[in-house]
Amino acid sequence: MRKRLIADRQPEAAQAPADWLRLDELADVEISSEDAAHPIESALLDAGGNGWRASLPGRQTIRLVFAQPQRLRLISLRFVETSCQRTQEYLLRWSGNGGQSFHDIVRQQWNFDPHGTSTQTEQHRVDLAAVGVLELIITPDIADPQAIASLAEMRLA
Repeated sequence: MRKRLIADRQPEAAQAPADWLRLDELADVEISSEDAAHPIESALLDAGGNGWRASLPGRQTIRLVFAQPQRLRLISLRFVETSCQRTQEYLLRWSGNGGQSFHDIVRQQWNFDPHGTSTQTEQHRVDLAAVGVLELIITPDIADPQAIASLAEMRLA
């Protein structure tokens, strides 16, 4: 038997803030609901806000509609839940034809537990050449339709 020692692969360094797309200049945002104290700008812009929060319970949609098609290489999402235990699911998808049809990027579930795993951070590496619409659909709790969705941060490069 042949064997080799391998070094632990270190995760690649996070994308530098200068490389993030300026969503306020490149896209319109459509949202299914919004708590006035937690506007979507808090999650999308590098302004140090406290993130977005829905004003209504249940499944929520955040849709970025780009003025010009964008090339995307990295989609970074961060969710934080410090108050209750829940299983969240999100679907990230894109459209190159103005939202007439969508292609799934990822559908993922995460179990939040305020006594352990209260933060979910995902870095989705993609190679999408002409994104006209990027959509994030959040089901805040697959077992409780009264749960409120939130998003701490979303960045694109």
